[in-house]
Amino acid sequence: MTYCRHGHQNATENRFCYLCGEPLAPQSSASGVVWGDRYRIKTELGQGGFGRTYLAEDLNRFNELCVLKEFAPQVQGTYALQKAEELFAREAGVLYQLEHSQIPRFRELFRANLADRGHLFLVQDYVDGQTYRRLLEGRRQQGTGFSEFEVQQLLLQILPVLHYIHARGVVHRDIAPDNLMLRAADQLPVLIDFGGVKQIAAAVSQVAQAAQPAATETRLGKIGYAPPEQMQMGRVAADSDLYALAVTALVLLTGKEPQDLFASPGGWQRQVNLSPHLTALLDRMLAVQPSDRYPSAQAVLQALSPSEAATQPPASHFPPAVPAATMPATKATVAVAGATQPAAAIVRPTHKSFAWGQLVLLGLVATVAGLTWATRDRWLPLIAQQPLVEQPEPIAEPTPDSPTFSAEEQARKTQLRERREALGIDSSFFIALTNATFYDRHPRQQGRTLTDRPEDAEWRERWDTIAAEWLDLLEQQLSDAARRQLGSYRQADRARWQQQVNQLGVGSRALNDLTDVKFFHLFPEQRGQTETDRFLQQPIGQVWQAIAADAVQSLQAGDTLEQIQFDPGTDSKQINGSIAVGSGQVYTAQLTAGQQMQINLQAPRTALLSIYLPRPTPEAPFLLADSTDSVWSGELPQSGIYEIVVVATGSQAIDYQLTVTVNNGSSGDDGEKNER
Repeated sequence: MTYCRHGHQNATENRFCYLCGEPLAPQSSASGVVWGDRYRIKTELGQGGFGRTYLAEDLNRFNELCVLKEFAPQVQGTYALQKAEELFAREAGVLYQLEHSQIPRFRELFRANLADRGHLFLVQDYVDGQTYRRLLEGRRQQGTGFSEFEVQQLLLQILPVLHYIHARGVVHRDIAPDNLMLRAADQLPVLIDFGGVKQIAAAVSQVAQAAQPAATETRLGKIGYAPPEQMQMGRVAADSDLYALAVTALVLLTGKEPQDLFASPGGWQRQVNLSPHLTALLDRMLAVQPSDRYPSAQAVLQALSPSEAATQPPASHFPPAVPAATMPATKATVAVAGATQPAAAIVRPTHKSFAWGQLVLLGLVATVAGLTWATRDRWLPLIAQQPLVEQPEPIAEPTPDSPTFSAEEQARKTQLRERREALGIDSSFFIALTNATFYDRHPRQQGRTLTDRPEDAEWRERWDTIAAEWLDLLEQQLSDAARRQLGSYRQADRARWQQQVNQLGVGSRALNDLTDVKFFHLFPEQRGQTETDRFLQQPIGQVWQAIAADAVQSLQAGDTLEQIQFDPGTDSKQINGSIAVGSGQVYTAQLTAGQQMQINLQAPRTALLSIYLPRPTPEAPFLLADSTDSVWSGELPQSGIYEIVVVATGSQAIDYQLTVTVNNGSSGDDGEKNER
C-alpha cells in the first residue's frame, strides 16, 4: 500500500490518490521501518531545509497516525546530539506545552541512528486535511480565489489561536498558506510548522557545524509574508504574526503572491475589491511601523465586526453570559423575526466580556486535548429555588401573517414554528436563545426592534437562520425528554440528579465529566464559563443542564457505567472498549483502604483519565483528574467505591484498553455510597 500526503491509503500501483487526486510519490525507502522502537513509517510526506517529514504509526497507541519531522539531520556525534536535545528542552519547552485544539500537539523528541549518523525526530499529532496553499492551487485552476466571506471566516477562526499562543509568549514567525491547514474532520483551520522549531534547528546546526554560540540570531520567515523588521532585524512580536496573517488573507483573496501584490502600482488595494471595513482592517494589520498595527489578535477580533465584513452570516457565536442582576430595569427591544410590535426584554448581551465559541453543527468538532473541566471539582452550587433562566414577559409567537412578508418568508417562519412545536421546545426560551446569538453575531443591532418592513427583511432572514441552526443542534444532540425541559431546569433538578447517581455509586464529579465532555465538544469556546454560578442562568446554561439530564439517564441505563468485578483467584481486570466523540465511560470498583492498586490506560492522547475517591476532601479531592497520564499506582487511602472515568475529547472515536490491578483482588465489604 502507499499513501498520499493526507494519509489516504491507496493500492501500490496507483499513480494518483483515489480520494483527493493528489499525485502519489514513489514509495519511500523508509516505508515499513520502525524508528525509536515505536514509530512505523508509512510514507514520506515532504522534504524541507532541516530534513524529511514522514507519516507514521504509533505502535504504542493502537497504530494511531502521527507525523515525524526530521530535526537537524546534519547533526553528528554524541556531543552534538546532546547539545541539540538541550537546546530543544530549553528553547522549545514552551511549544511542547501548547495544548490547543487547532495546534498539532508536540509529542516528543527522540534520537535514532540511521546509516551511522545520529538523527533527531520531532513527533507531532497528525492532521488530516489540506494546506491552504493546496486549496488555493485548486482555486487557481478554476480561475478563482477565496471569497471575502471565506477569508473573514478564516480570520475569525484563527485569530483566537494566535491570541492563545501570544498570551503564552509564543510567536509563530512563519504564518503563510503553507502553514495553515483546513482540517477535514471539522473544517477548522489548524496552525502548523512553528518558525520557532526551525529556529531551534538552525541553532543546533550552528552548534554542530561551526561551533557558533547557540544564541546566534536566526532570522526566519517567508519573504513577502514576514514584516520588514522580522526579515531585516529578526524582531518578532504578536504584530509580526498579524502582519503575516494579513498577507496570507490577501494571497488567498487574489491568488497572487506577495511580490506581485505589493509591487504593483497603487498597492494591494487595487488588486482586490473588498468591503471598506475589511480593507481598513487589513491595511492596519499591514502597517509598516509595528506601532501602527493592531497590538493583539484580540484587538483584531474586536475590530472584525461580522455584521459589516460580509453579506453572508458568519459562523455562529454564543452570547456573553449576562446574569439577571445586570439586566436593564427598563424594557428594551429584542430581535423577534416577524414581530409587528416591540417586544419585552429577553436575555441578551448588554456588554462585551468574553470571546465566545462557535455553534458547532452536527459533524463539526474540535480536537481538544488536555482539558480541565471547569465544573469537574464540584457540583455547581445550589441556587435558590427559582427558574434558572429569567422568564420574559409573554411574547406572541412570531407569525408569518404580515402582509409585507414575501411568500418565501412566510413559508420559512411557518416551518420554524412548526419545527419548534414538534420538538417541544418552549417558545420564550427559544426566543431568548436565538436573540442572544443574534445580538452577539450582529452587535450593532442591539437596542432596536426588527420591524416587519421590507428594509428589515435581511435581518429577519439572519434571525431565522440562527433559529434553524439551533433547532438542528437541539434536535440532534438532546433526547426528546431533555429538550422539552429547556428553559425550566432548576436547582431541584440538579439535586435530584446527584441523589440518583449517588445510588449508582457515582459522584457528581463523574457526572460533570460526562456532561462537560459533550458540552465542550459542541461548544469548545465555552470553556471557563461554566465555573460561574450565573452561567446556569443563561440560555446556554440550560443546554448544559439538558446534557446533564441525558448523562444521568445514560448512567442509569448502564450505557456509560460498568462495575468492575474481579474473577475468582485473580487480582487484575482488563477491559477493552470504545468511546464515541464527546462521550465517556465510568467504571466503579469497591475497594479497601491499604490495597495497592495500579491502573493502566492504553488509549490515544485525546483520552483523559480520572480516578475519584469514595469520600473526597479539600486536601485530597481525587487521585487523578482529567489527566493525559495513562498510569497510576499507589496505596488506596479509603475504603468504598472508587470511580474511574475515561472521556474522549478529540475529534474521533477512540478504542482503549483499561487494566485495573489490586494486590489481592479483594473487593472489601464497605458498602458506602458516594455522596458527592
